[in-house]
Amino acid sequence: MSDGGITGGGDTPTGSPKRPMTKTPMFTARNSARYERQELIRQIDEAEKTHLVCYVAGPDAEIERNDIMGFVDLVHNIPDGEPIDLFLHTIGGDVDACEKLIHLIHSKLTDGQFRVIIPDVAKSAGTIMALGANQILMSDTSELGMIDPQFPMKDNQGNEFWHSVIAYLEAYEEHSTALRNNPKDPVALLALDHFDAKVVRKFQGMRDRVRTFAEDLLKRQGLPSSTISDELLSSARWKTHGQPIRHGDAAQLGLPVIYIPGNDPRWTLYWKLYCLQRLAIPQAGKIFESAYVSQVIEE
Repeated sequence: MSDGGITGGGDTPTGSPKRPMTKTPMFTARNSARYERQELIRQIDEAEKTHLVCYVAGPDAEIERNDIMGFVDLVHNIPDGEPIDLFLHTIGGDVDACEKLIHLIHSKLTDGQFRVIIPDVAKSAGTIMALGANQILMSDTSELGMIDPQFPMKDNQGNEFWHSVIAYLEAYEEHSTALRNNPKDPVALLALDHFDAKVVRKFQGMRDRVRTFAEDLLKRQGLPSSTISDELLSSARWKTHGQPIRHGDAAQLGLPVIYIPGNDPRWTLYWKLYCLQRLAIPQAGKIFESAYVSQVIEE
């Protein structure tokens, strides 16, 4: 979104000095919400001595490849090596796109500080993005999630549903082990008839892809990568894909969590910004915003 309604400089035809260029009243009025959000971002930048970039998505919008255009805009005016804060709200999405977005931010950092701020949720691929940060700022409203991949499948009636890759593989391995122990096990024989070898191999690749990516990000921060990634993939610890991993849980896992109380003035500013941004987007919309950029995408 760009500014508009700008008048030119120079003298008027009568020779009198022309007034300074300004935004038109109508343009200013129509974009007042945007100006309020960007002024708030500038206040946060000044207080935190950082560059705050925001990626906030509605409940029906996922991380995808096209998001790279918004992220390129977000980092365009940030000098290399200066600290970056990513204000992140997402239900998750494409892990490959997630890797590209994080790489873009890391390429700007050199030795700079990178923090991720979670006002509400950063699930699945959003949690993986948070693993690339030096610090994760969380409060009482914040939650991360499991990083187990989800895959669309169909039941016997042809209805599509999202299935946990980890749960599928664990069930396959459980029945395979039972059959190795007893080749005539009727339950294992019947259950394995419902597994497709091609799907098993595909899911194993997806699981290993996520684990390797998460471990690479954690190693970059000097954290116990295998331990943390295994915990974030554990269906024994997290009973559902959407189960909240709150700040205390995340800190217990060994993640670099900084807890900010909900009534802290710092968090009050973050929460106000989040509320303003959520009101600016539809269910399937996204907002890419900083002190210099404001792009609202409606899908």
